[in-house]
Amino acid sequence: MNIKVLVVDDSPFMRKVISETIASIEGLEVIGTARNGRDALKAIPQLQPDVITLDIEMPGLNGLETLEIIKKDYSIPVIMMSSFSGEDNTIAALDLGAMDFIEKPHDIRNQTDGFKNEVADKIKPLFEQKKSERPLETSLLQANELEKRLPKKVKAITIGASTGGPKALFSIIRSLPENLSFPIFIVQHMPKGFTTSFSKRLDKESAANVVEAEDGMPIKGGVVYVAPGGYHMIIEDNCIKLNEVDKLHGVRPAVDYLFEAAAEVYGSDLVSFILTGMGHDGARGLAKIKKAGGFTVAQNRETSIVYGMPGNAVQKGVIDEIASLDEISELINWMIRMRS
Repeated sequence: MNIKVLVVDDSPFMRKVISETIASIEGLEVIGTARNGRDALKAIPQLQPDVITLDIEMPGLNGLETLEIIKKDYSIPVIMMSSFSGEDNTIAALDLGAMDFIEKPHDIRNQTDGFKNEVADKIKPLFEQKKSERPLETSLLQANELEKRLPKKVKAITIGASTGGPKALFSIIRSLPENLSFPIFIVQHMPKGFTTSFSKRLDKESAANVVEAEDGMPIKGGVVYVAPGGYHMIIEDNCIKLNEVDKLHGVRPAVDYLFEAAAEVYGSDLVSFILTGMGHDGARGLAKIKKAGGFTVAQNRETSIVYGMPGNAVQKGVIDEIASLDEISELINWMIRMRS
């Protein structure tokens, strides 16, 4: 059965482009379009879409206002259609509950295939069957062996995420206390520009200091470093190093590069988390972290929007524990209290 999509955009041209692109993807079907938020809200109960693509900048009821109503009344996944100039609103939409976003192509004639692939990659994984996670012998946060299993002193945390990651990271970073004493490094798959807005929003709503990493930036305890879009982030000589070497797994920044570099620097004093996301990024780096004696945690299937990255890491046998998003937040806060 096809995934039914409702396309919402105030531009007739973009409605046509988006609709034709979706219709050309096997397994997806456009069941209707709407030219603004009000028309979309009227169409939803009639068409009952499986997913909605939603423009941000629309007259009358804009994308953020429409999204807020949709999330209040329905459990339908929403993918934002964003322009580069609207990165602040895009991050606000992710915070409101949008599943992900797709950048509108700057030159549709020359970016047709790339746009089509991105639409397919962002929509299809949302409907992968969520199977029950394999049962664990112990619960991470209730196990009596917790103190023995984790580093005696945590010197750093690394986190990797992709699809669904912004929402998960909002939850984790907002829960951090002011007395965070070690650095946290984050790679979230996101294009240039958007990570700037993402970092600023995280910083505004967190007790911790959150920054978009810059090349040569000294590493300080108590700071959360977000890799900038378009650059791989590594750690060297107690500084952030950024580079533009080829994409890895089709992405830049890549989680693997951060994880591998952190394993060399922090060894057995490193705790690493792989969160929701499509693809295989992170598993290679997690293998290196485990070999160095660090502790690795994967977000569980039930709380992941897409289980690709954590699921692949679990399959590869490079994960010490599987935990829900709430458990991950609790664990990080426990480590700040007891292991910093």
